[in-house]
Amino acid sequence: MNPIAYTNGKVLHGGRFRNDLTVVTSEGRIAHVLDSTQELPAGAGRVDLAGDYLLPGFIDVQVNGGGGVLFNEQTDVEGIRTIAGAHRAFGTTGLLPTLISDELDVVGRGLAAVEEAIQLGVPGVLGIHIEGPFLNVERKGVHDASRIRRLTEKIIASLEPLPNGLTLITLAPETVEPGMISELVRKGFIVSAGHSNATQAQVKQALDRGLRGFTHLYNAMSQLTAREAGVVGQALVDDGSWCGIIADGHHVSAEALELAFRCKGVDKLMLVTDAMPPVGSGQNDFVLMGNPVTVQNGVCVDRDGTLAGTALDMATAVRTMAELTSCSLADACVMASATPAAFLGIDVQAGVIEEGLRADLVIMDDRFQVRSALIGGRGV
Repeated sequence: MNPIAYTNGKVLHGGRFRNDLTVVTSEGRIAHVLDSTQELPAGAGRVDLAGDYLLPGFIDVQVNGGGGVLFNEQTDVEGIRTIAGAHRAFGTTGLLPTLISDELDVVGRGLAAVEEAIQLGVPGVLGIHIEGPFLNVERKGVHDASRIRRLTEKIIASLEPLPNGLTLITLAPETVEPGMISELVRKGFIVSAGHSNATQAQVKQALDRGLRGFTHLYNAMSQLTAREAGVVGQALVDDGSWCGIIADGHHVSAEALELAFRCKGVDKLMLVTDAMPPVGSGQNDFVLMGNPVTVQNGVCVDRDGTLAGTALDMATAVRTMAELTSCSLADACVMASATPAAFLGIDVQAGVIEEGLRADLVIMDDRFQVRSALIGGRGV
């Protein structure tokens, strides 16, 4: 397969847009990032971007569903394939299908299905996110209280991370013994805090034991007060951890988004969708654990008005973050690509446009609509 040169575009490189670069892909990787005046490799095909954006593909660490499929309800390869395809249409080239709190046999099926999807080469599947059931029922949000349970040593012994993918687990630090976080990290899990009523001291202890990040900052966690920072405050002041955030204009206010951006910065604040089945499907209702959910003014709510995930895609999250805060469009793109790649520990493979990395790319027009998404240099 001959190299392909992408020319005459706005390339996200070094955290800013450049219109003087040519990106050459070959055999699934970025072979060269050239000054636009440099000669192209012999035999290279040319794609004229005509001023469009060339970005690293977006990476989403929290995707409950898409294309009409809820992962909890269809824990098989075809369900995963449908979810990944729905989000790829919005520029997401890497994602973690996400299970919300459920029975442990469902967790087991989800792990097996994602491992199979990776082995079969389903495009864009990086691993799995197990969001519960080891949460605090006081901060359950829309999670089913009957499925929330304590983490035990026996459960830890039975849980294994994916052999060929990433395994992220969200838990409430105050509901587990501190050593359990260390043990999960030792086994190869990435551990995040969420749906938690922890104190700042409990969060600090969890961070010392290997806690790496925070799931949907502000939502379903203890808040910052004058004399107790809670999960929110400790997440904002900790320099070493990452925070996922839902930039849909509903889950988090513009001012709170701005505060998170100023505290965490572009390198530690990552955009997530927390997406549900409506993304990429056109449907406006679904059932979550027997609980009817509808999309109202772009927001997923149950019959009690509780937020129930989102109908958000990553391209919209990027646009919204740039519109509602002082961050630039380039910053928002980084928060949807390089930052989650670093959180997952795959920044030496994906997340930026640099020589030698996977050619996971997205082409966007001036309205920031997706023209094409490439995984391993191939349109899918």
